[in-house]
Amino acid sequence: MIQRIRMAQVLRETVSTPYSDLVTRPTGRAVRGRIEQAMVHTEALTMHLDFSEIGLLDFSCADEVVAKLLLVTVANPDCCIVLHGVSEAQFEAIDHVLRGQQLTVTALVHETLKPRLLGWCTPDAAGAFEVLHSSGGVDPATVAGALGWSFDRAMDALDDLVVRRLVRCQDGRYSTVALA
Repeated sequence: MIQRIRMAQVLRETVSTPYSDLVTRPTGRAVRGRIEQAMVHTEALTMHLDFSEIGLLDFSCADEVVAKLLLVTVANPDCCIVLHGVSEAQFEAIDHVLRGQQLTVTALVHETLKPRLLGWCTPDAAGAFEVLHSSGGVDPATVAGALGWSFDRAMDALDDLVVRRLVRCQDGRYSTVALA
């Protein structure tokens, strides 16, 4: 089950502002608090944070909303965060903040809605993610064959993606969280 949270709506409900920009650390902290409340009251395992109506996203809000939300959800390994409708400018701010904290999230970029990784990950994990996205659900042997890797290398990359909650594994088949 997926729950979509429209970030512009949360912003309007949280802060009295006519703008659709997520700026300043206090604003980010308040918005994250609202999202955390919504997460407590849902049975959804995947949360889509929809940024499509958000204009500017500064580094402090990227840290407060995305990075800290990822850190909070570590306590629930079944909970996955996916960013939806991210613009290229937002992508850059989020990616920068997450790389500094060695965090990773899946984003469906606004123009294409193609799943992309934001933040820090190994080249192997990024390669395995691309195979998963282009193939749908696959097993480690398929990833190994597609990338010319050993089975163990493919398993390590897929396991890294599972630990980072970017991929789910069910019955030996892996799929990207964005599509699950």
